[in-house]
Amino acid sequence: MADVFLNGRFLSQSLSGVQRFAAEIVKAIDQLIDRQQLPAGLSDARWTLLVPSNAEERLALKHIRVESVGTRTGHAWDQIDLAMAARNGTLISLANSGPVLHRRHHIVIHDAQVFRHPEFFSRSYATFHRGLGWLYARTANIITVSKFSRSELSAVLGVAPDAITVCSNSAEHLAGVKPDPSILERFELGQGKYFLAIGSTKKNKNIRLATDAIKSIPATHRLVIVGGQDERVFRHSGPIADERVVRVGQISDEAIAALYQHAAALIFPSFYEGFGVPPLEAMLFGCPVIASDIAVLREICGDAAEFCSPTDPGQLSRLMLDRIEKGPLSAAEHQRQAGRLAQYTWTSSALALLNSI
Repeated sequence: MADVFLNGRFLSQSLSGVQRFAAEIVKAIDQLIDRQQLPAGLSDARWTLLVPSNAEERLALKHIRVESVGTRTGHAWDQIDLAMAARNGTLISLANSGPVLHRRHHIVIHDAQVFRHPEFFSRSYATFHRGLGWLYARTANIITVSKFSRSELSAVLGVAPDAITVCSNSAEHLAGVKPDPSILERFELGQGKYFLAIGSTKKNKNIRLATDAIKSIPATHRLVIVGGQDERVFRHSGPIADERVVRVGQISDEAIAALYQHAAALIFPSFYEGFGVPPLEAMLFGCPVIASDIAVLREICGDAAEFCSPTDPGQLSRLMLDRIEKGPLSAAEHQRQAGRLAQYTWTSSALALLNSI
């Protein structure tokens, strides 16, 4: 019986889009095992999620065994403890990092941002992760999350595009979440009287565009920003000063669901993304989407969003004013959103990944 190991270091990290992806793919694989729907070559595999000692157990798995290995943490755990524990099997790393010398390593690299926009990161972080990327391109099977990222990684790593598998994100993790409207009361937000931005002050998220655009919107509407920041990694985008800008920090899925459900629109003005999950999450709750006019968001959102230049706050404010005038989504807009959502499921993504092994 073959051993397949999953890199569980993501369970020791704070939850963001990459860690969410990893958790949902692991759960989807577990469900495929339960339904006996694994690809034929993996049907008899023995599955183990290897985690460091500082991992927080938060996955309820039926068939994938969870094993804590080693005494190290961070990249040292990847390169030494994980490499040793997984040396006799196939290893799948889902969150941008893993051992560089494993012989049967399949790694998900979510984007090429450290290559394309090193200015968004600290110099040491960008240099280190560029080096890891080049090593993975020569020692591992590369997987990524969008056609756009496949093209980007192919260009910067010198890997043929057809050698990189696309294993997309999904918004299904919020499908069973019951919205908690108490967050509207806590921050005195009226239904339909605020725009929502996800991503806080990470520079690639370009939140400043939304904070500039809100200045041209009637005072009846506010801008709510969800998310934290890690200034050790990302360079700060500068201060945000406007009494109508409400920063709520990191909040629960139930609270985020309520904000999506009652927002005038999601504003997603990123300069660069590997995928871009919040637009799909917004569509799950019937929230209009105004997204940055960049290739990956055109790929993900299709005809179910409005698009703005990431450098033109005037254009964004005009689209926001148009959305206020239009009000809630029309039946045709709902239908377009449903069409986009149907294209992205955790099960299909897990199968795409497993079929590449």
